[in-house]
Formats: sequence, structure tokens, C-alpha cells
Amino acid sequence: MLSHENETLKDKLYVLLRKNEYELDRKLDEMGMFNPRKAYFLDKQKAHQRFWNKYERPPKEEYWDYIVGRRDLLVPQDIRERKGSFFTPQIWVELSQKYLADVLGEDWQDEYYIWDCAAGTGNLLAGLTNKRRIWASTLDRQDVDVMHDRIKNGANLLEDRVFQFDFLNDDFSKLPKSLQNIINDTEKRKKLIIYINPPYAEHGSRATINAQGEHKASVATASKVHENFQGIVGTATRELFAQFFLRVYKDIPEAILASFSTMKFVNSQNFLKFRQYFKADYKKGFICKANSFDNVKGKFPIAFSIWDLSNKKDIDSIETDIALNNVNRTMAWLEGKKVFYSFGANDFISSWLRLFYDKKNAEIGYLILPGVDMQQQNGVYITSRPTESDIEQHKTTTITQNNIVQMLIYLSVRHCVEPDWTNNRDQFLFPNGNWETDTEFQSDCIAYALFHGQNKISASEGTNHWIPFTEDEVDARDNFDSNFMSDFIAGKLKNDKDIALFEKDKPMRQTPLVFSPEAQAVFEAGKALWAYYHTTIYNFPILGGQKWTVNASLYDIKEYFQARNEKGKMNNKSADETYTALIGTLREKLKELAKKIEPKVYEYGFLKA
Repeated sequence: MLSHENETLKDKLYVLLRKNEYELDRKLDEMGMFNPRKAYFLDKQKAHQRFWNKYERPPKEEYWDYIVGRRDLLVPQDIRERKGSFFTPQIWVELSQKYLADVLGEDWQDEYYIWDCAAGTGNLLAGLTNKRRIWASTLDRQDVDVMHDRIKNGANLLEDRVFQFDFLNDDFSKLPKSLQNIINDTEKRKKLIIYINPPYAEHGSRATINAQGEHKASVATASKVHENFQGIVGTATRELFAQFFLRVYKDIPEAILASFSTMKFVNSQNFLKFRQYFKADYKKGFICKANSFDNVKGKFPIAFSIWDLSNKKDIDSIETDIALNNVNRTMAWLEGKKVFYSFGANDFISSWLRLFYDKKNAEIGYLILPGVDMQQQNGVYITSRPTESDIEQHKTTTITQNNIVQMLIYLSVRHCVEPDWTNNRDQFLFPNGNWETDTEFQSDCIAYALFHGQNKISASEGTNHWIPFTEDEVDARDNFDSNFMSDFIAGKLKNDKDIALFEKDKPMRQTPLVFSPEAQAVFEAGKALWAYYHTTIYNFPILGGQKWTVNASLYDIKEYFQARNEKGKMNNKSADETYTALIGTLREKLKELAKKIEPKVYEYGFLKA
């Protein structure tokens, strides 16, 4: 784009077009001569010529600085995710500076010093007015060159205060003397704002796993900060933004930390030790949608928060404004509040569920349970057989007749609350004891879990104990291998076949469950689905490659009608119109039941509003 007659007009970019070849990474060789690497066109430049015969270049010069400032969008996605660098939209830059003015006063730019130690190409500093109080450092030399180039085109920065610096590894002796003087002066340090949008890369995240399925440990575990703090704050050091926080906290005490980040450091289970170490006074902040940042696809909150590090306070909870934006990210407005809470080691729902683990009785299924926050709810499901990976990672527990109520409550509370970007990082918690006497809540949860899509019990993986109806209710063509679930619901666990599953000295359920109208509607919709399935054996013994079985579970019925694609994934739709209508009705009734359960999820403390 910034070329004329096939010659790049700027000389401080990663790649330079030189007539009919590209020049990359110009470096001095051992003799002191420039020795650039080159890349050539493989088609004698035909595609390139066709493209630029259709479009005009270069753009008007007044747009050059804007284009160069966003050049990081051209870096391949895997490299961007590895570095964790994402362009901060201008609307959030402007809003963050307004919040700084609200906290520090209208004259904050003249009274405070500002250092962006993860500056990238410097877009976070756009709009600041007092260049003599601003420092910007970044990991890559090319980013420094870009910022210097922007200065020549009017950016309000000083060249000698824009420099290359590895904040997670380099000693502060490498900083400019002007900045060292501030950091080493107790009073001046209190007037220093560390204003950053640090990297979000995490060791072990999906984006940092290579083709062999191995973690790229160097993403976040190769720095000196990780080495120095791993024993103090544990797994929190896996995240690069946390490493920035830790170094600022230790080596620049009493400063003001004004940073974009996720909210994990406030409420995540993995940041328990971090919160024991990091004590600061929260002043103000807002959250915005993560996918409002370029190339970020997740639906979770990114926060801008301001912290006074000179005032050591425990992080109990923080209240943020909710900031929204239009599609083009040209306008921002505030709409409501969101509170993030901090919790102790035993406050999470995992501690509650552990009370009901049962390793003595025979299993009738397995509950798969990953992390305890909302973002991981799709990983919570019931299955007949866990994967080896789930077992190795201790992400599974057995379901027996003695803990089935609690296990189904767990599944229900994890899924009945609709996820959105604001609650994506909410943590599920150890509830108060009021759920124990609310039998309607318990039976609602049982009904919801039995018919929910995350009930993945399958007769193909062993005896199906989860059919919630009798043979007569669905007009089955043969006896089921197990009537456990219908007997459990009816309070009839007395026959020898069922008793053989469990320890005989354990009490059996002897009273029938009583269901609310909403739960009964779910059962009726489910029964209609099962009954229709049992009529299809005469016409479709095998449908879509899936075999018919009298012991079919809900998951088996869905697989039968929806079949699987070439990759082995179950299709979302079925060609059978009757089935489609029946499963649609069941899902609607489940939504109505979820709305009934949801208020009690908060009332009983499984979630905090």
C-alpha cells in the first residue's frame, strides 16, 4: 500500500517491496555491510500486477501514519497470539484516559508521569498532550522504528523517550536516565502511572499449543519474572499480563497501575496466591467486550482498571462500569455495573461437590467437570465413559445412586444461566445450605439435567441406567436393560437387579419425586420424543448409519435422527420433521424450566450477582 512504482516509500517496516522482490530484516553482516534476506515472486509477479492494475497506491499521505500504526494486524494470527499483542481500539483508549482524569484530576497529564512499558506501536498513548512526561517501551525494535517514524509525522512523543526494552527480563539500569530518576525517587514514583495494555498470552492456552499437541512453554514461562514469582504466586505466572503486574508491583512500588486485562486476577481460582501477594487500592474501571479488540474472538470482558499500589488493600470485590460500543467502534457508552468478587480456596463449587464424591458404590455414569467459571460450562457434562484425558487430568467423578441428586444439581446450575460476555468469568461457588430443604429446586434440577443436551449418556458405552420412563410409558418393543432411573423417580428401588448395583447397607430412595408444572412439561415433551423413537424400528432399523436400540438414551436418540458428518461430529439438524418438532418442543420446555431454576442459583449462592 505504501509503495509507488513497486518501491516501498517507508524504510522502517518489516518487509520492503523493491521492484520485483521483497527485502526482509535488513541486518549488518560481520563485515559491517547490509545483508538483507529476500523473497521472490513465484509467478513472475503476474498476480501482483493484476491486483495493482485494479487498485491505486499509495493512499493519501495523511493516512500513512494511521495505516502504519495498525500494521500489527498484518502479523500472522499465531504469532500475534504467541506474543499476546492486540491493537487497542481508539474508543477504549479515549475512555481509559477519561477515567484517569476522573481519578487523578483534569490536570493529571501535567502532574503525573506516564510509562507504557508494553507500547507496541504506541496507539495507547494517542491523545496524550504532555510529551515531556511520557515514556514508551516495547519488545521489538521494529515497533520502536515505527513510533519514531510516527513522531516525524506529528505523534506527540519524544524520540529519546521511545526505546526498546524487555520489561519481563531486562534490568532497569537499561532504562533512560530520565525514567530511572523517577523510579528511584520515592516521591516521584508515587506520580508515575504505568499505563499499559499488556499481552494476554497464556502458557497452555489453546492458542499456544503446537501441531504435536505440546504446550509452547516459552510463551510465558521463559521470563525472569516467571522464574522469580512462580514459587510465590503459583499458576498465575502462566499469564503474561500477570507477569507485568507482578514486576510493576515489586519493582515500582507506590506507582499507579492503569491497565487493560482480563479479570482473572480478581476472581479466578488460579489467582488465589496472586491475590495474597498483590495488595492495592482499586480506584475505578470499566469492562468492554473482548471481541471489540482486533482479532480477538472470545466473548468475555476486558477490563480497564486503575490501582493505587501505595495503598495496600485486600481485593475483596471491585465494581466496574459496563462499556458498550457500536459495530464500527466509533462510539462508546456506559450501561450498568458489573461486580467482580474475590474468593478463598474453599469458596468454589468444587469444594462443595467434593463432599458428595462416592468411590464405594457402583457407578451409573460420570460427571465431567473442568474449571469452575462460566466460560468452561460447555465442558461440564454427564457421560457413560470418561476419556483417558479427563481421567488423567482429574476432571471426572462417578455418579452413583447415593450422590445422583447433588451431581444433577451441579450439572443444572452450571447450565441453566445463559452465558454472555459480562458473566463469562463468573465463578461457581460453594452454596449456602438452603438448597437442602428445597425439594422442588432439587427435582427441577433433576428434570433439567436428565433432558439437557449435556447429558451424553449412551447405551453404546455400557448399560444405560438413565431412561426416565418405563417401557409402558413409551410403548417400548422390549424390556430395558435397566429401570434404575424410572424406579429412582418413582421411589421404587427395591428389585434385586437394581440393588445389585450398590452396597446393600446403603439406603435406597423410597419416596417418589414430586415435580413442578414446568418440570412435568419437560417430562411430557421428553416422553413424546422417546415414544416417537420407539415407533421407528419398523421402518428405520438403521438411520443415517446409526443403529436403533431399545435401550436408547436421549443422546442416542439425537444421534439416530441427526446422524454424524464425515468428521464424526453430530449434525445440528435432522431431515425428520416430526423429530425436529419434538426436540424443538423439548428445548423450549427446558428453557422455561431454566428460567425457574436460575433465581435460586443466585439465592442459594451458587453464583453471585
